[in-house]
Amino acid sequence: MDKSKLNTEGIYFKMILETERLILRKWTQDDAESLFTYAKNPKVGPIAGWPPHKDIESSKYVIDNIFTGAECYAICEKENNVAIGAVELKLNGHTDMTDRDDECELGYWLGEPFWGRGYMPEAAYALMKRGFETLEMTTIWCGYYDGNKKSKRVQEKLGFIYHHTCDEVPVPLLNEVRVGHTNVITKEQWKSHTQPNGKIHVANIEEV
Repeated sequence: MDKSKLNTEGIYFKMILETERLILRKWTQDDAESLFTYAKNPKVGPIAGWPPHKDIESSKYVIDNIFTGAECYAICEKENNVAIGAVELKLNGHTDMTDRDDECELGYWLGEPFWGRGYMPEAAYALMKRGFETLEMTTIWCGYYDGNKKSKRVQEKLGFIYHHTCDEVPVPLLNEVRVGHTNVITKEQWKSHTQPNGKIHVANIEEV
């Protein structure tokens, strides 16, 4: 049990992570419109292995059935709290990269208008910090498909280290087979890596 989600009376709370510029919070159906706005872009989903959203109903389905992981968060700018991307620690049972409870996989995407601002490393670092310090993870895995230079660069900034390449990775949502690269970082390696610019802390714990 994640004790960070309990107060002294045992009441459950949901965690919101806050960085200098961003808020990471749980997805709701109110986010369907903004999700569709960015996820319909063919430059966003396919490179990460999923098809562009066809309509707002597709986005609603994803919120209800895909963005439901215990550590899946909407990435929002502080000034408007509008969802512009997603970041998640996929825990054991929800990733094929590990079968250990003290390891997980980092996944993420960001709407194209916000590329190049350093948002993705900032958001991912905040969640990795939670993973290592609160969820007591020892190792975090992360991967990208061959040719996804932006994702590769994000992982480099976060301190991930190359582990292996698989030449035939099924991409079922697109009926493709691709080359996939897998990186990894341990808690000890993360501690010694310089964090991306921006103050990162946990704040605004709200009752569920």
